[in-house]
Amino acid sequence: MHAPASPPIPTDLLLLAYRNGIFPMADSREDTEVFWVEPRRRAILPLDGFRLSRSLAKTVRRDRFRVTCNAAFDETIAACAAPRPDHPESWISGRIATSYRALHAEGHAHSIECWEGEELVGGLYGVGFGGVFCGESMFSRRTDASKVALAWLVALMRRGGARLLDCQFMTEHLASMGAVEIAQARYVALLGDASGAGADPLPSAFASLLSDADAAGLPPSKLILQSLIHTS
Repeated sequence: MHAPASPPIPTDLLLLAYRNGIFPMADSREDTEVFWVEPRRRAILPLDGFRLSRSLAKTVRRDRFRVTCNAAFDETIAACAAPRPDHPESWISGRIATSYRALHAEGHAHSIECWEGEELVGGLYGVGFGGVFCGESMFSRRTDASKVALAWLVALMRRGGARLLDCQFMTEHLASMGAVEIAQARYVALLGDASGAGADPLPSAFASLLSDADAAGLPPSKLILQSLIHTS
């Protein structure tokens, strides 16, 4: 007889944890338990410090990928949790994925997706509140797909007046794009300042971008690139 499935983490508990600099993880994809993490060193990506390489700028300029927001949240989190050659296991358990899907349904978790035709080839997801976006995970099935998603995220956060992009743990990939590592105490201070910023949520910034691009007769990627070049 199978043990009953663990219930999802309550959305109010998840948001309370994030507002205090804490987030959940699991030991494996099948794990029904979660543990709460508060890193001593925290990775953030300063919104005015994003590094746009020439090759990435070219990819954005050529509209290699069609980019959407919240068009495929379930598929994005599933892709982030899927086994990879270098990471066969995942901290995104079934319970965690279910919990973030519930958070998304309440408007507090968002995804940025990159498409080739009708195929989802890259993206990221995370939790947003006030002027904060806490990036959870990203995936890429094509070269630069996750980088394009991150570039759009940075530009959209700037457009919406957000202040803090949390990357949780430092990686070479994030460092190459401008992420820095700070003490948790410093992160909590920045978090407190940004939480009450009253920034536009990511979907609103995305809708605003599409509206401005349409009014100007430009592809949205043109406005994204202008924003990133202006601050890089």
